[in-house]
Amino acid sequence: MKTHEKQVVGVWPTLVYRDGQAALRFLTEGLGFELVASYPGAAEGSIAHAQLSWPAGGGVMLSSTDAKAEPDAFSELADRTQSVYLVHNDPDALIGRAVGAGAVVFRGLQDTDYGSRDFSVRDQEGNIWSVGTYAGE
Repeated sequence: MKTHEKQVVGVWPTLVYRDGQAALRFLTEGLGFELVASYPGAAEGSIAHAQLSWPAGGGVMLSSTDAKAEPDAFSELADRTQSVYLVHNDPDALIGRAVGAGAVVFRGLQDTDYGSRDFSVRDQEGNIWSVGTYAGE
């Protein structure tokens, strides 16, 4: 890759929420995502598509179950537990912020046998957000 080319992140988890607006608040205020774009869905207050960037790179996309006039296969995801792992250089500083925004600790701060410092929380709809220093091999 040439140094002037923009790096493309090829993996973007997509999540579906019953309350997309609450999810946006949790992800930005609680975990530190940055809202890049949000487009309204069919129902009042719903989200057809939102893109949130993660400060270390990449991000997530989300929508509301009522974003389309007719439910589709993706709408069913809101009734299932979804899980995302985030790389962060200071999980100790982030866990309090997440709990303050409504997260419930699923697995507390720990040092793993593979060298990560991490924790896992559930958001308001039960999805699991794990945060740790492990950035892959």
